[in-house]
Amino acid sequence: MKYQLTDIENVKKASHRLKETVRKTPLQYNERLSQLTTTKLWLKREDLQEVRSFKIRGAYNKISSLNNNERNKGVVCSSAGNHAQGVAKSCNLLKIEGVIFMPTITPRQKIEQVNMFGGKYINVILDGDTYDDAYEAAKKYCNKNNKTFIHPFDDESVIEGQATLALEILEQANEKIDAIIVPVGGGGLISGVLSVFKQLSPETKIIGVEPEGAPSMSKSLSNNTVTSLDKIDPFVDGASVKRVGEISYNLCRKYLDEMLLVPEGKICQTILNMYNKDAIVVEPAGAISVAALELYQDKFINQHVVCLICGSNNDISRMSEIKEKALLYRNLKHYFLIKLPQRAGALKEFLADVLGPNDDITHFEYTKKHYKETGVAIVGIELQKANELDGLIERMKARGFFSDYLNNKEDVRQILI
Repeated sequence: MKYQLTDIENVKKASHRLKETVRKTPLQYNERLSQLTTTKLWLKREDLQEVRSFKIRGAYNKISSLNNNERNKGVVCSSAGNHAQGVAKSCNLLKIEGVIFMPTITPRQKIEQVNMFGGKYINVILDGDTYDDAYEAAKKYCNKNNKTFIHPFDDESVIEGQATLALEILEQANEKIDAIIVPVGGGGLISGVLSVFKQLSPETKIIGVEPEGAPSMSKSLSNNTVTSLDKIDPFVDGASVKRVGEISYNLCRKYLDEMLLVPEGKICQTILNMYNKDAIVVEPAGAISVAALELYQDKFINQHVVCLICGSNNDISRMSEIKEKALLYRNLKHYFLIKLPQRAGALKEFLADVLGPNDDITHFEYTKKHYKETGVAIVGIELQKANELDGLIERMKARGFFSDYLNNKEDVRQILI
């Protein structure tokens, strides 16, 4: 199969098809981030779509192009959340029955949104621990029941729909765009952006970005072939797949200017900053482009940059985990096993002689056992400055309290967080 950039005329037709369904989201200049990164930065606010992500573009374009026979049989899709909402909304608008497979770990908020947008026209089935597991289940169901599968990224019509976002950016931009930073999951969005910009604005650099815990495109480009990852971290659920699409891989291999990776903790810090300082609510995948700009800002000094804010379907119940990951990333939150003498006043001694004046205990588990001279406690401590850690550990060791440091023991920390 020959892989080539999507025809611009097809993108324009998709834009016309979507004009009554999809919002033309703003391209907003952000003064705070511009000053922080020494750039001129615009945010493409796809989080302001009705379904709160760009996925409605590709889903509606694909489903609306089906013939009557395909519509009558119904459609099937797999999704970690945002594609599911796009398909659900499209099914509702077009009065087509849809079955949507989602991983069992999908946040409840996304599942509820899918049911709301789809109404009586959709049925949600939870299957597997990752998007890829749900994908396999959906394909089997689709083949067994002779329905049309709506792929979230590896489909020309879906890519044409996503490409309408890039067409909008060029229409909205008043100045030349030096670089555009694009989140990469399966690759549908980056394929659409590449197709438009490489034909209409070839001087613009296209930068892809993935979470460190799911570097499927980066690994594939490094190996010069589409590579399935054995394991991924699903935290950035909107951009975490084990295997990217064939179309997107081949387009990225030929046209992508650079691929960046961002730690999940950095993404979490960006989520908090955008909420607290910009009043913008984003999901992890929605924050990844800005996180990449902040992390690699030396690459973009004095440039005109666009960051795609791809989605805002963030479950509020995840915020404590997001804050925790951000603190761990900044080296401000630390967990220890400490040895406490089984006598009165031992804890008071730890507080007075070990903790600094601004250190905050955020977690403490301890059970006194009278038949032992020393007990063990699990302590979580939040520091004001990252460089205070060495001093804290030295004081613990000098006074006999130190037993073990737990931040690098992922399995233990997962029990605590």
